Amino acid sequence: MTTANDQSLNTITSERRRLTNLAYRLLGSLSEAEDAVQETYARWYALPRHHRDAVEAPGAWLAKVAARICLDVLGSARVRRERYVGEWLPEPLPDSTPWTTGPTGGATVDPADRISLDESLGMAFLVVLESMTPAERVAFVLHDVFRYSFAEIAGIVGRTPAACRQLASSARRRVRASRTPTAPAAHQAGIVRNFGQAWQAQDIRALIGLLDPDATVVADGGGLTRASLRPVEGGERIAHHLTRLIAKAPRTATVVERTVNGRPGLAARHDGATVAVYAFDVAGERITRIWAVLNPEKLRPWATG
Repeated sequence: MTTANDQSLNTITSERRRLTNLAYRLLGSLSEAEDAVQETYARWYALPRHHRDAVEAPGAWLAKVAARICLDVLGSARVRRERYVGEWLPEPLPDSTPWTTGPTGGATVDPADRISLDESLGMAFLVVLESMTPAERVAFVLHDVFRYSFAEIAGIVGRTPAACRQLASSARRRVRASRTPTAPAAHQAGIVRNFGQAWQAQDIRALIGLLDPDATVVADGGGLTRASLRPVEGGERIAHHLTRLIAKAPRTATVVERTVNGRPGLAARHDGATVAVYAFDVAGERITRIWAVLNPEKLRPWATG
């Protein structure tokens, strides 16, 4: 027999996936998102029982608290990232299955199965979010991705609804200015596969043919592993740069096809561990951007992938 307490507990625990979806988009880090969700639940259970019973919509209460926690984290994160060694990239989400049967086909594994994959989780989108102020990011994600009203957002960010509307509008302009035509996933898969094969074969000519002349590579090593501190620009320069990297790699290192944030990407593996994850932006027949995450602290969810 199910009691009212059981129903309440089920309602609360069923919100975890939605809260993690929200927090990851706000923070760009799965580990920080999980910490924020954990803190949200800690605050819920710290409430006196009669206060919890008085909450008419526990899911809304949890989401509001989680968003406020994320807003605080974003403020402190901006200070930390100013001291970050090299470029800072969002933490890539894994899918342990290759994308040979489709970029989102197959069963995902923990922790990726706690995140609903869509355009708002693409690496390009998350990188743009990093250029926003904390208030802009929260207002935009809550309104445009999760469909919160500006009145609800005002209560979270401590601004008026009109001010929140302006924040979201400013953020939306940033997104539109950065948006480029995105190749369908199946088409991107073919381009990325050819790129991976050419890279492992150290075929510079093929790499140059697959890279846009104005392509850019951004690498994030966090000062914990060797990585370019500044973006590498230009298709030909990138081809030579990547060829040098693969030539220095151990013979046992491999590059495998993996889904990264819901899109076809690559992962470099050595001695059973993922040492780098590569996300791509493809326009037409060429790769325009590559995001390389090498920071081992950001690759912990890929340990079993």
